[in-house]
Amino acid sequence: MEKVKIIKDRLKTAQSRQESYSDVRRRDLEFKEDDWVFLKVSPMKGIMLFGKKGKLSPKYVEPYRIIQRIGQVAYKLELPPEMSLVHPIVSMLKKVVGDLSTIVPVETIEVNEELSYEEVPVAILDRQVWKLRNKEIASVKVLWRNQ
Repeated sequence: MEKVKIIKDRLKTAQSRQESYSDVRRRDLEFKEDDWVFLKVSPMKGIMLFGKKGKLSPKYVEPYRIIQRIGQVAYKLELPPEMSLVHPIVSMLKKVVGDLSTIVPVETIEVNEELSYEEVPVAILDRQVWKLRNKEIASVKVLWRNQ
């Protein structure tokens, strides 16, 4: 029982040390009204594209202006009419750093109510076959829409 108590104490010490390291780096994001922020959306692959299932990495789209602060982390955004499916009160934001005039506008992305959009392959750009000792691995470079 003494060994178990020593192990628990050491685990607690290590956990508190790690927590203190992470607390130093953690900071709450706060925005004010009329700030410009990027909206985080998750691009989704279709059910099965080229034999692969799953998600692509999250992506931030277009800068939008904050109209009102709703809660501690929720804000109401000024969204364009083509994003009418997205609820205007969101919390997945990233602050726009720098000059707004330097941001290059992207083509319109149709975002659904789950803040995701479908990735569609446009063209195959390159094909390669890697030869290993016992097998060959085919590699395809694909141009995706909304990338």
